[in-house]
Amino acid sequence: MLFILFIFGIVLVVWGIYRMRTDDGLFGKNRKNKNIFNLLLMGEASGLGQFLSGILCIIIGIVVLIVN
Repeated sequence: MLFILFIFGIVLVVWGIYRMRTDDGLFGKNRKNKNIFNLLLMGEASGLGQFLSGILCIIIGIVVLIVN
């Protein structure tokens, strides 16, 4: 089960990085500003949610590994 959590986290991180590099935003001059404006205006950023969720999955996996 723990192995699946790590794999899912890695997939989410890679998918988030890909989406942040390829998707266009509504406002902003560079990709970082576009992602921040999309997060504030629409509640979502292209790839930012997937990226942060992947990091969270990996952190939870590490904590579970340490606790066990």
